[in-house]
Amino acid sequence: MPYQEPEFLPWDGRRVPITFVAGYLGAGKTTAINELLAVTDRPIAVLVNDVGEINIDAALIARRHGDTVELTDGCVCCSLIDGFGAAFDQLRARDTPPDHVIVELSGVADPDRMTPWGNSAGFMLDGVVVVVAADQLLTDDQPARVTDAIESQIAKADLIVLTKTDLIDDEQRSLVDARLGDLGDDTPVFVVGASDPAIGRFLALGGRRPDGVAATATPSLFDAHTVTTLEFGPFESVGAIDAALQQTLDDNVGTVMRAKGIVATHDEQLHLVQVVGRRREITPLPMSEFAAPTPLTVIALN
Repeated sequence: MPYQEPEFLPWDGRRVPITFVAGYLGAGKTTAINELLAVTDRPIAVLVNDVGEINIDAALIARRHGDTVELTDGCVCCSLIDGFGAAFDQLRARDTPPDHVIVELSGVADPDRMTPWGNSAGFMLDGVVVVVAADQLLTDDQPARVTDAIESQIAKADLIVLTKTDLIDDEQRSLVDARLGDLGDDTPVFVVGASDPAIGRFLALGGRRPDGVAATATPSLFDAHTVTTLEFGPFESVGAIDAALQQTLDDNVGTVMRAKGIVATHDEQLHLVQVVGRRREITPLPMSEFAAPTPLTVIALN
């Protein structure tokens, strides 16, 4: 029986941001999720293919219920064994929503087929992170379908996390960089190696959402980044907002990872502005919920 979306909105209409994490087997997705659970200072939900693969300190486990593990810091890990719908229903049944949801995709998953779930009732798509192992871009030994899957994921990423660069030399690194440039266009790339394994800090593309709509990034979740606030507006029209965003991206090609803020047009209408990699959205906001615009917070890779 096909999954049926609930007709109600949970949590008084609040929408929780979702980040999808893709990457072929061995790229480092599970390591990234383990690190995220270790460093996060806010309640997040992690949806994974196998909860047993997540390295959870027994002292942090508050309760186990079937394929769900609840941690003492408010985080929760759920299995995707019964599908996205069942996992999201588990989250909606909770009295208090998580601040953020991280979804681990299977190794050959096409992000475009999964991301529509990001706009399921009570949630909103925040971005796609693709973890890529450098050596996987160099080998000729893997089946063509594996290469195709990796390349397809890279092309659909909002942020690329490049791992295992310590296993290749400078010449190979140049080849990897060129390949990523061809496949990922201007998608930001964050490089990690054995000496800097903080992949997990880059998974939460959005920030804390105290009011359920607006958000600014939480700098403590990021390494090797620059956080800039820009005063935007008011603007004549939504088109003028879009043009200003495009100019910001053009001035920082390949480095802007995330941007959020609330800007106004001259008719005093407020708009939520969101940028994730190459994707940007401008959404009108109900006037009654917000008193004033906020600066646009831009997170860029150094």
